[in-house]
Amino acid sequence: MKQDKLSHAAGLVVEARLARRPLAQLPASCRVDDLEDAYETQDRANSILEARLGRRVGFKIGGTTESMRRYLKAPEPMGGEVFASTVHESGARLGFEDYLRPGIETEIAVRLARPLPARPAPYGREEVGEAIGTVMAAIELVDDRYEDFAAIGAPTLIADNVFNAACILGEELADWRHLLLDQLQARTFIGGAQVAQGMSDALLGHPLDALAWLANRRAAQHRGLDAGAFVSLGSITPVQWLAAPGTARIEVDGLGTVELTLV
Repeated sequence: MKQDKLSHAAGLVVEARLARRPLAQLPASCRVDDLEDAYETQDRANSILEARLGRRVGFKIGGTTESMRRYLKAPEPMGGEVFASTVHESGARLGFEDYLRPGIETEIAVRLARPLPARPAPYGREEVGEAIGTVMAAIELVDDRYEDFAAIGAPTLIADNVFNAACILGEELADWRHLLLDQLQARTFIGGAQVAQGMSDALLGHPLDALAWLANRRAAQHRGLDAGAFVSLGSITPVQWLAAPGTARIEVDGLGTVELTLV
């Protein structure tokens, strides 16, 4: 029965994450093969994880570049949910050993002042922009908690929130509408040295197009985006995997800096 299959898959995802054990390819008996089942499995897993990680307060988008989608064999970007206990302010100090293979992503996040409820008509850039209250720079701390993330398949990655381990949010800017959100330069620093830079149009051509994509993807599942939630819109620069404890800092023009130390 399909519902039993998805519940079994969700249980395996939860078990691996809480045990900090690499998630292997799901067995054939409960393998998640399509995107709709992937998001249903994610919702079931996250309902269980809330008891340990806190309520779901935000969202992340992965696979915002075509090259990454090709690499992960993903037909479209991928959305995940973020738990309250994994959200931190700039300057956070987290334990390196709490993650299997942590990585730093340089992102822009938005906080919604108005909800974007599920509906049949698609959302566009202008409408989702009107729902935003504040914009901020953000680090997404991702974790390669997979035996082989390039082979495990996009549906399984989605079921496990697409690498998300934590979000570190910068100062929230309410007066953001003068910014050209698709023309912001971002830089990534590890141990004080700049290791990457990029432009914010890497986020599906425009950060607000990434937000519209997520609103429409969730609407297809009959779910919306709530007022007060934040959305981290994807990585502007390539992920920087960390081999040892240390410091990370990102800069996004017009939005400021965010810092993280892994000890």
